[in-house]
Amino acid sequence: MSGETILITGASGFIGRRLRDALLERGDDVVAIRRPGSPPAKEGRTVEASYDDLQRLRAIVRDEKPTRVFHVAGVTKGRTYEDFARGNVMPTENLVRALELEHPALERFVHVSSLAAYGPAAPGRPLAEDAPRRPIEHYGLSKLEAEEVVEASDLRWTIVRPSGVYGPGDVDYLELFKAAAKRVNLFFGNQGRWFSAIYVDDCVRAILAAAEHPETVGHGYFLTDDQPTTWGRFQDRIVATIGKRALKLDLGDRLVSLAAHAGELATRLDGKPRLMNRQKARMGFQDAWLCSGAKAREDFGFQCEVHHDEGIRRTHAWYRDNGWY
Repeated sequence: MSGETILITGASGFIGRRLRDALLERGDDVVAIRRPGSPPAKEGRTVEASYDDLQRLRAIVRDEKPTRVFHVAGVTKGRTYEDFARGNVMPTENLVRALELEHPALERFVHVSSLAAYGPAAPGRPLAEDAPRRPIEHYGLSKLEAEEVVEASDLRWTIVRPSGVYGPGDVDYLELFKAAAKRVNLFFGNQGRWFSAIYVDDCVRAILAAAEHPETVGHGYFLTDDQPTTWGRFQDRIVATIGKRALKLDLGDRLVSLAAHAGELATRLDGKPRLMNRQKARMGFQDAWLCSGAKAREDFGFQCEVHHDEGIRRTHAWYRDNGWY
């Protein structure tokens, strides 16, 4: 569909920005909710709102009457569970409530969650959607609780759970490319550990397809390239793509634990959350973060078009051309 009024949250983030651009390219009237103080988008319309202001959210929904809502906003860094709940659960609760009160006839509410809401898998045994949800850290628990808010609502909802998302504009995987460009292939005890990943443009295609297919109402889906990999293989591809010989270094689990403790100490001193902490280290110590894309393929025909070799090539080219290293 095109020419719809679309409400989107998190449009300044990695996935949200690419999703907004795809919606604009097909001719939709895209309205992005931005937090106070955040700059307006260069393209599309924006409205300012705090997610703890239910009345403001109600007014936006009442004025815009969107056809679909894509809820992408969330936080990945925090010091306590309360930080994650405030960034992931509360906004979902208030946005859902505003829609129920002001626009219950909404065609679709698409909630972008995470594989972290389910927790880790075992090597060779990717999780399916009927697996028990057992998050192991604060971020995953907050994403699960946000999912439960959506599932308990009266809206026509669909939940998507991307695996690791990489591609142009991402700042997390960027560090692997920057290290390889400096001739270092750095591991954190994870060289042989498995994970699922998806290129960002495939992820956006899947989100859009899930939002429009009639069979996806009331269901959740993993979004992934069904070619799982190890960190060793993935990073070796990055090194080969950049084309420089790189020194392979593995810090090992013990040094990762020390770095996690150091990150938390630094956070206690200055109040700034770090990506490296004991919660994230616990995620990294798992043997596998794997999920299956079979249900997405069966229900709405989604298959990845950009696999890892090509995705890494495109990502490297974008970083290089935009001066990121």
